[in-house]
Amino acid sequence: MILALLLQIAAPAESAPETAEARFDRCADLATTDSGTGAADASAWLLGGGGFLARQCLGLAYATGGNYPAAAGAFEVAARAAEVARDERSANYWAQAGNAWLAAGDYAKARLALDAALAGGTLTGLALGEAYLDRARAAVAAGDGPAARTDIDLALTHAEGDPLAWLLSATLARRDKDLPRAHKDIAEAVRRAPDDAAVQIEAGNVAALAGDEAGARGGWTKAAQLGGGGPITASARAALAQFDAGK
Repeated sequence: MILALLLQIAAPAESAPETAEARFDRCADLATTDSGTGAADASAWLLGGGGFLARQCLGLAYATGGNYPAAAGAFEVAARAAEVARDERSANYWAQAGNAWLAAGDYAKARLALDAALAGGTLTGLALGEAYLDRARAAVAAGDGPAARTDIDLALTHAEGDPLAWLLSATLARRDKDLPRAHKDIAEAVRRAPDDAAVQIEAGNVAALAGDEAGARGGWTKAAQLGGGGPITASARAALAQFDAGK
């Protein structure tokens, strides 16, 4: 009896099997830090029966590597597989696909994926707001201003903490010559992201439309400083040059 008890104590305890969620977390950590390693891990998991979770991880790996069309395709396959399994995560996968298509510059496919994400009615909170925001971005790119305004207003209801939502809303209002709305919304964007070059250049644009030269100079100057020498810096400097040209 004593020997049997000692053997039980000495024997290693069996570890609990890894849950699918824990396996996904491990895969996602790889996918978002090293695209190649993450894709290899996701592919191996997929072959081992990882299903739509493995497919989502593969999409994350592709997105990390900048291959947005492949990422979108992986997310769409995950979404369809989740739909077959009647898993509500399918809406999140459609939303991820829409975001990836946006990054790829295919706005028609982005809108279709985001339509699918929103159609099920299972997205809530921030995820719902971000899906509306992405669909608004796709609508802007497609030149559909009315649809963009409808979606951005819905995005602000559910994702009011996102400065991008306020920035896009201000831009739409400025283009529609709705200065009170543009002023209000760009102020919200600046409050949330004062060091964002895109926010500051739009603040300058709104001020310029209102005839506020000091405000326009201030916004464009900050945008030029924050733009890191990229396209926003170039646009801000070009906007500032008009003041010198007028002298």
